[in-house]
Amino acid sequence: MTNPSPQTNAPLPGHRFTWFSDLVDALPIWMERTLGGRGQRSVLWLLLLALIFSLPLIITPLPLRQQTVLAGILIALGWLLVWLEERQKRQQTSAHMHLLLMWLSIVVTLRYLYYRTFNTLNLDGWVNAIFSLLLYGAELYAIVTLLLAYFQTLKIKDRKAVDISHIPQEQWQSVDIYIPTYNEDVEIVRKTALAAIAISYPANKKHVYILDDGRKYPQRREQLRRLCQEIGCTLMTRDNNDHAKAGNINHAMRRTPGDLILILDCDHIPSRNILINTVGFFLNPKVSLVQTPHWFYNPDPFERNLLTQGRVPVGNELFYKILQRGNDFWNAAFFCGSAAVVRKSHVLEIGGIAVETVTEDCHTSLRLHMLGYETVYYDKIMVAGLAPEKFSSYIGQQVRWARGMAQILRLEWPLFNRKLTIPQRICYTSATTHFFFGFPRLMYAIAPIAFLVFGINSVRGLGLETLTYALPSILLALNANYIIHRGVRFSFWNEIFEYAMAFQDGLVTFMALLNPKLGSFNVTDKGLQVTRRTFDWGSVRVLLIAGLLSVLSLLMVPFWLVTELQTWDAVLINAIWCMVNVLLLSAAILVALEQPQLRQSHRLDRHLPAIIYAGPETFTGVTLDISETGARVILKNWPNLPDAIDVELHGDYGARAFVSGRVIRVTPRSEDDVILAVAFEDMTPVQHDALVVVLYSDVKEWYSQTRNIADRPLESIKFLATSLLRAFREPKPMESVQVRKRIQTPGQVYIEGQYFPSTALEINSRTLQLAISPDHLLSLHPEVFTQGQAVGVVVMPTPEPADAVKLVAQVERLDRSGEAPLLEVSFPKVLDSRQGQRIKTLLYSLNDSAVVV
Repeated sequence: MTNPSPQTNAPLPGHRFTWFSDLVDALPIWMERTLGGRGQRSVLWLLLLALIFSLPLIITPLPLRQQTVLAGILIALGWLLVWLEERQKRQQTSAHMHLLLMWLSIVVTLRYLYYRTFNTLNLDGWVNAIFSLLLYGAELYAIVTLLLAYFQTLKIKDRKAVDISHIPQEQWQSVDIYIPTYNEDVEIVRKTALAAIAISYPANKKHVYILDDGRKYPQRREQLRRLCQEIGCTLMTRDNNDHAKAGNINHAMRRTPGDLILILDCDHIPSRNILINTVGFFLNPKVSLVQTPHWFYNPDPFERNLLTQGRVPVGNELFYKILQRGNDFWNAAFFCGSAAVVRKSHVLEIGGIAVETVTEDCHTSLRLHMLGYETVYYDKIMVAGLAPEKFSSYIGQQVRWARGMAQILRLEWPLFNRKLTIPQRICYTSATTHFFFGFPRLMYAIAPIAFLVFGINSVRGLGLETLTYALPSILLALNANYIIHRGVRFSFWNEIFEYAMAFQDGLVTFMALLNPKLGSFNVTDKGLQVTRRTFDWGSVRVLLIAGLLSVLSLLMVPFWLVTELQTWDAVLINAIWCMVNVLLLSAAILVALEQPQLRQSHRLDRHLPAIIYAGPETFTGVTLDISETGARVILKNWPNLPDAIDVELHGDYGARAFVSGRVIRVTPRSEDDVILAVAFEDMTPVQHDALVVVLYSDVKEWYSQTRNIADRPLESIKFLATSLLRAFREPKPMESVQVRKRIQTPGQVYIEGQYFPSTALEINSRTLQLAISPDHLLSLHPEVFTQGQAVGVVVMPTPEPADAVKLVAQVERLDRSGEAPLLEVSFPKVLDSRQGQRIKTLLYSLNDSAVVV
């Protein structure tokens, strides 16, 4: 069910409760043996019987004192189960504790719903009735969503790849690789195509197609044509844009010969093992689809604008790491549009990719399931994609998904679709109703405002008694979700996401229910560069109003307490509710405060072997992180390096890239290690292509496959609160520090007919420091060596006069404070073509020792 924490052989802190763990295991194991195996039937029977026996607890009312005691016992039991589960050695016991906690949460939630339905609806007057029913509807939606999610995650399937190495390669199925594109930057498409060509699979069994729908952009199409000729793939176009991406794929599907199709969004760069790990599942003739996770190597707007720096899981991790694996147990894992392999014959059997909705992917898999075919979700990250950089683009993407899911719900009504199994109906209903959180979430913000400002009671008799029913429901749900979500969804962060999307989401889902044909496919902007801090007012107008009203409503609290027109406990509960909303709304609003991107390209936390070449010397290190424009490399000791170096990088499977670089900073990491910050320079197209393959394709396992951090609710809310301050910090890029090689070499400086004996002390590709002989009195004259003066420099790397290197430089400054004046000169860039190679020769041939100034 869940993966237990790493264990040791030492006694666990909870070893005194092993009898309790054995008891928790007993009933599920007995059910599995009685009903035969661990399949769907035993899980469903176990859940159904547990709920039947729980019926008296759900409907039996209790006096306030007894209900308070019961609430305390239930909350304590939930905490105990979480505490014990974290200390379990056996994964089976951990899963059964999750089932027990899930059952407790369902029972307590249904008890709260029963109490809420028959005791707290306020129908006194039409205003109170409207608000009461709207809030009740919002809570009902939340409860149904919770129950559906529990069903989806009753069992989590953990698949292993099916080995095909024993099958002769001539019997392997052929694969067409589709890269649909419309108006995206050609360089983004190029990276995906390069990695697709590098995929490990027999060359005669795969072919890469770029499917361009951008007929409105003839110049870009011509660039794509040249790209395909350069790297060896096929450009396929059509004379219309009917049905957008789905139509583009359907057009190609009837024209390419492959048995299987790997579909990749144009910004989804595949790793080389994606086909080896997925094609084996198609040995089962009933499998139509193998879906793998989508992963994004750049921060989404929530991570970047709230400056979480990777400490909070991103929004899609819950879906790909938990929900899709839960769907897979029920044979309900669905197509997500990219990073998936499909069996072409099955898709053609349903008429191709579905075109009736803007989420053609999920709709297509639903139709495959209706024919009785199987789908597979394989939880291994094998694509690296681009998340939308701007909040407005992110909203556009989410709105399209929300509209599409609402369209599927409206057109297919999966809960009543008799061609699906009952578990499939429940899973698809959960997926298609997920995006209806918009209006319920706004109702949670409006309800306390309505009470504190206008005295509108959405909950009749709201007070301590209501809390004794509500708190166990809320806390046990948090506990149950914590066990399975703790590495992929942190407490309170889902509320921020839902508030940020609430208005736009609520509007499009409502309109799609009214008319499922409304709206069209919108292409999400990718690869944008946010260069300055801006605020997207248009995306959060409604949230700003709700936040302002929430703050103003808190000013009414003293009025209600002094006049006693409302009970004090109801006033305090609504005030606390309002303060929580202010915190969540503030964070959601700040997502619209676009933070500038300080780096030219996104860094990857990859630890690649790196060899540094400085002339005849080599140094071996490992990258700490790396991008297409630079890297940080860990080296042993403090090597004496010039700033101009060459770097050789090795991928996980042996791919190599050679690039030239400039050392811009050297930072001590420990007593033995230093970190070299290297900026890549003057890359040729061939070098850049090789670097792309090393970075994105030659990957055994992406570092986000597993997370070592886990949710801690109190720390989570603290980190959330501090995000309100972090968002306003002025971002500052790290400054480059001049890196020079330390030398001890005789030299001369020539200026205005005078030769000054000197010693060259430090050098890099742009500057040189020399100590002028103190015996030359003219060097102290204030009119000599003024800034900007042209000078001639002679450096003698050997005693032989014939080896002297002559250079032209200009004066930067002269420090006369020491015993010997220190002269700083720079080499003009305009002379690089004449003397650049001589400078580089000096860098590598002079005696070495290192310094950073």
